[in-house]
Amino acid sequence: MNKYLLSTILAFAVSLPSCDYLDYSESSGYGKEDMFVYFDRAKGMLTTAYSYLPVDFGSFDGATRAAATDEAEYAWSTSNIIRYNNGSWSPILTIDDVWGNYYAAIRTTNMFLENHQKDFENIEWNDDYALLMKQYQYYPYEARFLRAFYYFELAKRYKNVPLITDCLELEDANKVAPADFEKVIGFIVSECNEIADKLPVSYKDMPGAETGRITQGAVMALKSRVLLYAASPLYAGAISQEKWVEAAKAAKQLIDKSESEGWYQLVDESSWNNLSSKELILETRQGNSNNFEKLNFPIGYEGGNSGTCPSQNLVDAFEMSDGSRFDWKNPEHVSNIYNPEKRDSRLFKTVLYNGSTFKNATVETFIGGKNGTPIDGATPTGYYLKKYVLESISLDPNNTTTGRHVWVLFRYAEVLLNYAEALYEAYGNPDYTDNTFTLSPRAAIDQVRTRAGMPGVATDNFRERIRNERQVELAFEDHRFWDVRRWKIADQTMDIYGVKIEKKGNDLIYTRQLIDQRTWNDRMYLYPISNAELFKNTLLNQNPDW
Repeated sequence: MNKYLLSTILAFAVSLPSCDYLDYSESSGYGKEDMFVYFDRAKGMLTTAYSYLPVDFGSFDGATRAAATDEAEYAWSTSNIIRYNNGSWSPILTIDDVWGNYYAAIRTTNMFLENHQKDFENIEWNDDYALLMKQYQYYPYEARFLRAFYYFELAKRYKNVPLITDCLELEDANKVAPADFEKVIGFIVSECNEIADKLPVSYKDMPGAETGRITQGAVMALKSRVLLYAASPLYAGAISQEKWVEAAKAAKQLIDKSESEGWYQLVDESSWNNLSSKELILETRQGNSNNFEKLNFPIGYEGGNSGTCPSQNLVDAFEMSDGSRFDWKNPEHVSNIYNPEKRDSRLFKTVLYNGSTFKNATVETFIGGKNGTPIDGATPTGYYLKKYVLESISLDPNNTTTGRHVWVLFRYAEVLLNYAEALYEAYGNPDYTDNTFTLSPRAAIDQVRTRAGMPGVATDNFRERIRNERQVELAFEDHRFWDVRRWKIADQTMDIYGVKIEKKGNDLIYTRQLIDQRTWNDRMYLYPISNAELFKNTLLNQNPDW
């Protein structure tokens, strides 16, 4: 997205409504009769819809949602992320209550789709009119993607939600009964099918060269994820081979395009703020800041405040470099716990560990170390976050700098892992292929592993291998929280471990220790609808046991 488009998003975003999401005049500053007769205003309406795309650089009072999974533990007890973990959230005390926010986004897209015009007579004699119209031709399809995306964000949280495709007034919107999950998913998939080939593969050769917009690949990636979720136990209920096959087909279509036409490829990125990466499919871009670094630089570094601290659960999930599972009972494994030659290379791009070099200094998380306990706010797990943190940023009060942050929404590795999971669940064979599925589940995973320098995946307990691969490859990208729910294994992820590191002379003694036992109730597989929304719309049904 170029500077003009980003500034337009920011300008419109500052006036977005929070709850009364159907008050159009407050969200735009213009009436309908004024909004769509000028190109810039119509474009502003669409960029407002873009501005709702999610990002999680500490959106839960400084914590990321990873700290509500077995990926991490938050260092401070002040964040409302703790309500996820102790079970104290409810329809009265909600967390991540996106209901009104995403319906505001959906209302914005519906408004655009109902009122956009084919051309703009008032500027047709401008020199750049033809170029503007080349941009504009894609706007309705971008709006339809965004609407579909926001419906998925609602459905994965609440399951059955009102499906509104017209721009309704508040009173009418609050009389719409929820649609079944299957109907919502059917709508999203239908939209993806209809708009994919109407959008370009890339905008780099389009007028304005506005990157960061919706492409064919983004549409296909959304369809892949939606169908994967729909086939999963939480949403599908009984096992359905047909649903898994459809999910595999959706992912395979994007894989085939990438292999035959060079759309996307796996690349070795040290940081995902590289907007030219061939692996990025869609991302949310943030303006330059250092807020995430303030939240996550280790205690003991200039400006560091600790924050989302990777767990030992996650660190243990990274295999040894020979492909064997890390085992605390194996002395050789323990002695090589942070040996880059002996562990999966992705570990060292994800976490800061005792002995890491960060900002030209050695990280010390052992007891009594400069970044360890008993310092207030020191990591409770023995680790600090590296992924997404920009090491180059300075928090020195005399030389403070900022940097660009890019939140990954879709990237190619996820599509390969989606495909591997769906195809394996459909046929139960790691090496399954046929005329449609010419790539086996194991071969798809091995593409991701090869990029990381890892050997081929073992075929024993293959479902667990797939899930482990998602855990390490997609760590801190807001997948784990949803994955353990759709697999219905969240109850198995409540014990959170860290490492206690004691220095005795010149030796370091590493001990895996339980640091948190979280609360789980099966009702938490779905979000509660807030009582405020139930009061507004009496046709809504609260999710089970809330």
